[in-house]
Amino acid sequence: MARTETQTKSAKTRFRNPMTPIERSHQLPILGDIYTKQEVDELIAEAVAEAQRIDELSMAQHNRNATIISMILGLTCLALFLDGTLRLLGIIPPFLDIDISIVDKIADKVENEVLPLINKIPRI
Repeated sequence: MARTETQTKSAKTRFRNPMTPIERSHQLPILGDIYTKQEVDELIAEAVAEAQRIDELSMAQHNRNATIISMILGLTCLALFLDGTLRLLGIIPPFLDIDISIVDKIADKVENEVLPLINKIPRI
């Protein structure tokens, strides 16, 4: 007997052999052998269960990938912020001779503008 597509078995759906006699009262000569409501309900339940399983797996994979990408972006932003802050304070040397250090400017302003004003205040 030659194997047909309806005789193969799959892990996802089970096909029945059309050659095996099944006692049914609803076999129509025009349509041939048709599925019962119970068989259709079982096939639908299996398909829904498999769809839910696939959905759960794909959501778990998406969440894992999104977490990894967020961690990489967050650490990169934190590293760049820290680098800029340390360059601003003069702890790290300038990059490409672009000096953004504000410590010297603040020291000059304090010496030239703030200290003379403080010295003008009478002491008690």
